[in-house]
Amino acid sequence: MTSTIADSGFVISRAFDAPRELLWKAFTEPEHMKEWWGPKGSTIVVSKMDLRVGGTYHGAMRTPDGGVIWAKFVYREIVEPVRLVWIHSFSDEDGGLSRHPFSPTWPLELLTTVTFDEAPGGKTKLTLRWLPVNAAEDERKTFDAAHDNMRQGWGGSFDQLVTFLAKG
Repeated sequence: MTSTIADSGFVISRAFDAPRELLWKAFTEPEHMKEWWGPKGSTIVVSKMDLRVGGTYHGAMRTPDGGVIWAKFVYREIVEPVRLVWIHSFSDEDGGLSRHPFSPTWPLELLTTVTFDEAPGGKTKLTLRWLPVNAAEDERKTFDAAHDNMRQGWGGSFDQLVTFLAKG
């Protein structure tokens, strides 16, 4: 099976006032992800991780309206504490792929690359990049049209990450 990646992508970066190792742990320890992952107002209710190439993260978040949304990552690259790469998908409770609960033309799979770069003053610049994988034209168009919403969603998640990191 071959994977094709769309030319267009989404990139968001933020400098965090925390050492790279702490940010790495926030992304690689499931109990830490429960504390900050997801948009504002959501709560992570399941967070299971097998952090190895080919391993998975499987989690569920409860939305403010009480719904539950599942996600699955399949790890492709792990370079501690510099880079994480995974395929990101919505899933069902059993870990099978599923469509976005609110967008039937959202890509089934997104290649996610997160880099952790040391910055002056003990800070870390985190950069997240999303690229649709094996996406049909309508899925790529849906993805491209959602960049502003993704910026808001990831921005909210990063705000929660700031709060988590401040706890030490």
